[in-house]
Amino acid sequence: MGMAVTLQRYLIRRGVDYDVVAHPQTGCSLETAQAAHIPGGRLAKGVILADEAGYLMAVVPASRHLRLGAVRALLHRNVDLATEPELAALFEDCAPGAVPPLGPAYGLETVVDEGLAEQPELYFEAGDHEELVHVPTERFFELLGSAHRGAIAGRP
Repeated sequence: MGMAVTLQRYLIRRGVDYDVVAHPQTGCSLETAQAAHIPGGRLAKGVILADEAGYLMAVVPASRHLRLGAVRALLHRNVDLATEPELAALFEDCAPGAVPPLGPAYGLETVVDEGLAEQPELYFEAGDHEELVHVPTERFFELLGSAHRGAIAGRP
């Protein structure tokens, strides 16, 4: 399948240099980190949330779980996890479960765990289950634009 077209266009439009890291197909983000030989804290994953205002993306390290209560408190909104059919409609150019964690590329409001900023570099799904995109952390946060930042990730 390769990199999602939406993601590729976003990276080009934003002038971001990136590397693509191939890895064997895996079942979850932690397995992906292991297969790609990178620390789980350096793999950013996106979790899609929904409320009456629409959809938004939460971005956390693969080695952590999203703390839904922390997102609700940070945004002062009652968000819940989006459903699989909703994900498929939002990310038509991505394989199920391989959503790139760049909400702005898909027109989504985004909230990001501030712990990701401590990493020297970050990796994230390219839209399939066989490639990761690798960028410096500073560039990743530039790609997130005005994303909300907070402590939204907790221990697994």
